[in-house]
Amino acid sequence: MSSAPSDTATAPVLEVENLGVRFRQDGAETVAVRGVSFTVHRGETVALVGESGSGKSVTALSTVDLLGGSAEVQGSVRYAGQEMIGASERLLRRVRGNDISFIFQEPMTSLNPLHTIERQLSESLALHQGIAGKAAEARIVELLDQVGIQNPAGRLKDYPHQLSGGQRQRVMIAMALANKPDLLIADEPTTALDVTIQAQILELLAGLKRSEGLSMLFITHDLTIVRKIADRVCVMKNGEIVEQGPTERIFTDPAHPYTQMLLAAESIGRPTEVPADAETIAETRDLRIWFPVQRGLMRRTVDHIRAVNAATLSVRAGETVGIVGESGSGKTTLALAIMRLIPSEGTIVFQGRDIQSLRGRAMRPLRADMQIVFQDPFGSLSPRMTIEEIIAEGLGVHGTSKGRDRRAMVADIMAEVGLDPATMHRYPHEFSGGQRQRIAIARAMILRPRLVVLDEPTSALDMTVQVQIVELLRELQRKYRLAYLFISHDLKVVRALSHKVMVMRRGDVVEAGPVDEIFDAPRTDYTRALMAAAFEVKATDAA
Repeated sequence: MSSAPSDTATAPVLEVENLGVRFRQDGAETVAVRGVSFTVHRGETVALVGESGSGKSVTALSTVDLLGGSAEVQGSVRYAGQEMIGASERLLRRVRGNDISFIFQEPMTSLNPLHTIERQLSESLALHQGIAGKAAEARIVELLDQVGIQNPAGRLKDYPHQLSGGQRQRVMIAMALANKPDLLIADEPTTALDVTIQAQILELLAGLKRSEGLSMLFITHDLTIVRKIADRVCVMKNGEIVEQGPTERIFTDPAHPYTQMLLAAESIGRPTEVPADAETIAETRDLRIWFPVQRGLMRRTVDHIRAVNAATLSVRAGETVGIVGESGSGKTTLALAIMRLIPSEGTIVFQGRDIQSLRGRAMRPLRADMQIVFQDPFGSLSPRMTIEEIIAEGLGVHGTSKGRDRRAMVADIMAEVGLDPATMHRYPHEFSGGQRQRIAIARAMILRPRLVVLDEPTSALDMTVQVQIVELLRELQRKYRLAYLFISHDLKVVRALSHKVMVMRRGDVVEAGPVDEIFDAPRTDYTRALMAAAFEVKATDAA
């Protein structure tokens, strides 16, 4: 290790004492962190947990002065006994990426899309260790092999877009490990990953911690991950640490009401029972979605991408069918085909009518009855439209507001989903993530649909906000007898909302049935692996 103290193995790698951070911009002042103190010892994993905006990432970035010119930082941050606040740029450059390395949440935005994997890793080696040429190539292959990249020598010339999400995150870990740091700061490194990939990344980090003697500061809002990987936990709220201690004590005997609330959010109930006489809203039989691969001047079809193979399902009024599986398994493709947004072969029946052959204008009368809520509400809401315009847009498209006050309808649905109607003149950026998801739900629900596709509607949200959205969806379903197709890789939320579950892998339905049957007695190895990744506590050895 580069500059760690050698006098005692018990000395903290990182000591944060009475840290305060405020931002000043355009005459306004925002206090982001106040009075934060904690330590990270050698070989220890400390988790910073809390909701978005609690100050977790700001605290981490303060350790090596990465907050920018608008930040005013007070207190003390000592790495290996050296003060980082107010340190010279020369010292900070030596520590950044060398002694203290970062892994960020979204590798696609952290990796340069114009540079190969080899070039991006070699830059760090050249900057901090002066390694170049064949020696650098050999070290890069070693690093990629260490983080579990298959055929590492063959991936050196790949660009980030040619890798899967899990592979990109492994490359980010390789970059962080390139200079053998003392401390690894991981900021939500598994949030966007499937549960099985998430488990692999956590296992990888735990293994590297054991083999390399790494210390880790792990930032997350996912308490399941905390319990798997952390030795100690610091709970943050409104820029302060409200409670800290050993992981097991925090989980079994939380002292602070906020910690108790976070842990209570893990239990989000079960769905309302579906009446036995509930009508079938949508069903498919042997639905197949293959995309042709065309080549040559004549664009001849030489192969097919088999996105979905022979999928059969049904969903009734008031019922939720959960569709689970890793990225690329065909979940969203199947839902889009059911809504007749992409072509498919097989049978699609909606409200007793075969709609597979309907085209264009013939489908339009049915569109109001089938709606979709997307994963990222900020990406699916136009930044140039007010909330009133966004929610009311469907009314104009489908002509369902004739003779009624459109603004009154918007106000009613906003109140129903827990939004203040007085804010309808505002724009999406003025709302929190949970509020934006409520806006997206209001946009779908104002049309009073019969079928709603929920495509990862809670994955980007904090746990307490997840609970609120799940309860809202459950209440709307009960009130209006909505049929839901719920797509997610968060199996805890799937179990809380779903009556039936369909497990997909590489386009195939590997298992389907009642939720308790699938979760408690999975029949296939793949489903068992999904359940183990989602529910096993201490699946990795954090000790």
